[in-house]
Amino acid sequence: MPPDHAPFRPGRRAVLGGLLGTLALTGCGALNSKPKVREWNLFGGGDGARLLQIHQQYVAEHPDVAFEAHTLAWGPPFYTKLAMSAAGGRSPEVATLHLSRLKGFSPTTMLDPIPVDLLNAAGVQQSDFLPATWDRCVVDGKLYAVPLDQHPFVLYYNTEICKKAGLLGPDGKIKPVKGVTPFLDMLRAVKDVTGKYAVSVDTTSPWRLWYTLYGQLEGEFFNEDSTQLVLDDAKALEALDLIAKLASEGLTPRSANYAALVAMFTNGDAGMSFNGEWEVTTYQTAKMPFSMAPFPVVYDVPKFQGDSHTFVLPHQAHRNADDTKATIEYIAWMLKHSVEWAAGGHIPAYQPVAKSPEYLELKPQAEYRSTAPNVLYDPDAWFSGSGAQLENESAAAFSGIAAGQITPKAALAQFKAATQKLLDTPSPV
Repeated sequence: MPPDHAPFRPGRRAVLGGLLGTLALTGCGALNSKPKVREWNLFGGGDGARLLQIHQQYVAEHPDVAFEAHTLAWGPPFYTKLAMSAAGGRSPEVATLHLSRLKGFSPTTMLDPIPVDLLNAAGVQQSDFLPATWDRCVVDGKLYAVPLDQHPFVLYYNTEICKKAGLLGPDGKIKPVKGVTPFLDMLRAVKDVTGKYAVSVDTTSPWRLWYTLYGQLEGEFFNEDSTQLVLDDAKALEALDLIAKLASEGLTPRSANYAALVAMFTNGDAGMSFNGEWEVTTYQTAKMPFSMAPFPVVYDVPKFQGDSHTFVLPHQAHRNADDTKATIEYIAWMLKHSVEWAAGGHIPAYQPVAKSPEYLELKPQAEYRSTAPNVLYDPDAWFSGSGAQLENESAAAFSGIAAGQITPKAALAQFKAATQKLLDTPSPV
């Protein structure tokens, strides 16, 4: 799966070099007398550059804190190193974790609980978050993560193309559609204008699209304690059949990887794009006429595959009280300054920012904020979540559907068998 990113894509060495520049701002003298906050994150590209700028501001405002930030490679390399550091009790004070991976990360052994009293003292309360998001951060009655954002699957649309297709309302925004037939009619109208495709989407790894459609059909995945696969074959096939239909009609490409889907929308080969919201800066930099909206409600309920970046405290054998207090204050500061983070597309999880004029004025970043209560997180399992094996297995099974190389029924059987094999495998953590 692609890393969270935007168009500015420096190499890892460049990002780390920039972060070392941030470290220099902490000063050289008597670091041992200061509380330390060591932060690990997995943000590359535009998100990494944006985080660096935010961290520079934090360091400038907190000369009394010995702050370090380290960017590790996105996905399995990050989570493997984080797990190893936590297992040994020699982890950083704070790290980024996708909320979809929290329960599969064995939080009660690999993470330390968030001291809620310190969080409250720093000016952050439970009531500052959407209940559903906060509840996912709680395991066995203890808070193990603090959400920074939500990043849902959304609709990008070229405003000039969609205007020619008659899809914009008087306010210049795309008119919402609901139901399979209106959805298909919308895409066909766009294809008539482009002469190529209606929408670009990653057909080689269609997990986000399929899970969104399946979620809108209210399909279940695992039982309550994630010990049994309870996938609804009829609903799963209905969603896969629609993906096949989109490709067979030429509304989506037969084969397009992540880079291709971005390019198709940028150059106008497709008048729409289905993707995570983090490419907003890419298209702004390209100076193309576009806006964004929630992904259409094709089926029964508004559900949109997505995730959240959270702050967690990886397990330490001997956690220092002063360092922990400074870490919680860092988390609170980041939440209160998350409008800068939201410029990259992510919806602020901290509601005082999500409702602020500064965020609401961000266009098109605020145009899909209504999806926040209905973000559909990946199923809970040790092999699930952003960049985890379940998404890889879905890509292996479903990638041939759009290309016409495998039937939806055969692809679903392959995916179910692979998922059951993972379910039968004990968690490595």
